[in-house]
Amino acid sequence: MRNFLFLIVLFFLGQWLLKKLRRANERAQQGDTQSGAGTAGNASAGGTFGARRARTNGNGNGAATGNPPQLADPLIRCAQCGVHTPRSESIIVAGERFCCADHARHYASRPAGRDAR
Repeated sequence: MRNFLFLIVLFFLGQWLLKKLRRANERAQQGDTQSGAGTAGNASAGGTFGARRARTNGNGNGAATGNPPQLADPLIRCAQCGVHTPRSESIIVAGERFCCADHARHYASRPAGRDAR
């Protein structure tokens, strides 16, 4: 009987502790969004988890500001089929970009002008 009561008390104590940690985490996240970047002041208010988060965000990769990392080579949409290819691999014909030489040739061979269809 004692073991059963001990387990019930332990369960409720664990639930209470988890609730406290979630609230502290939410407060730390709200503090980060209001101030912009994770600083040491917000980390001390957030406890150990907030300090760990502030250290990982302070490495200069743009994670602290919420900006996604930029691609090294932007993707360009093919004018013929719509497939996205890296800008360095795309082929330019008549000011349009294409994913392969066949699509560029097909685009170049079609008649130009408003009434050509």
